[in-house]
Amino acid sequence: MERLQDLTAVVTGAGTGLGRAIALRFAAEGAAVVVNDLDPDSGADTGRAVRETGGRAEVVPGDVTDRRITDALAGEAKNRFGGLEIWVNNAGGAQPRAMESIDDERYREDRALNLDAVWYGMQSALAVMGPQGRGAILTISSGAALGAVPGLSPYGAAKAGVIALTRSVALEYGPRGIRANVICPGPIETPSLCSWLETLPGGPEAYGRQVPLGRLGRPDDIASAAVFLVSDEADFVSGATLVVDGGVSSALASPRAG
Repeated sequence: MERLQDLTAVVTGAGTGLGRAIALRFAAEGAAVVVNDLDPDSGADTGRAVRETGGRAEVVPGDVTDRRITDALAGEAKNRFGGLEIWVNNAGGAQPRAMESIDDERYREDRALNLDAVWYGMQSALAVMGPQGRGAILTISSGAALGAVPGLSPYGAAKAGVIALTRSVALEYGPRGIRANVICPGPIETPSLCSWLETLPGGPEAYGRQVPLGRLGRPDDIASAAVFLVSDEADFVSGATLVVDGGVSSALASPRAG
């Protein structure tokens, strides 16, 4: 299937993990992909993997907390491939830390990466999509936006904020043919998560057994949801938050009796 044939997508944070899986799947579905990552080597590796499978890719490394980089990504899509139909705000992340130990600098860094970068990305994308009269913006949020996770207070607040931003885009730009949606992943088997899980008793396997579906999610699980939301199959889906967490958010963390 080539559900994204002749479309152009920008994917931020596409060097590893979810972003890489999304970029590769989009290319397999026919899209030209502008690959971004803070690490030039990781981004180049994803771009090379896309081209080795017959896809089209350009690599634009840089820090998406800088509006000049998001503008450059939108410009590369338009100049190299003729337009911009899909933008994926994927770059993000945080390291757990107790709230009282987070200083102002760390708070601002978490907010910049997980909220400000999405704001810049949306504005850069809309500048191209608006005149085209079509487009799909997808933002990768987190389960931490829906329920508190110890140690992730600024991250969770920022990830909740991008849901509100997405609803604003859906409302304001829907009449111009632009859709905006969010994916909230649960525990996904990425290098960063697995590195943290290795420090816990039982490691990733024990953690995965606590998920209702009995396993950690895979990056391809998110990529599959992403393809749906940016494709014409979701043509009437906008302002939505799709939870892809294996059932984790279905549980009520109630006090135990006895």
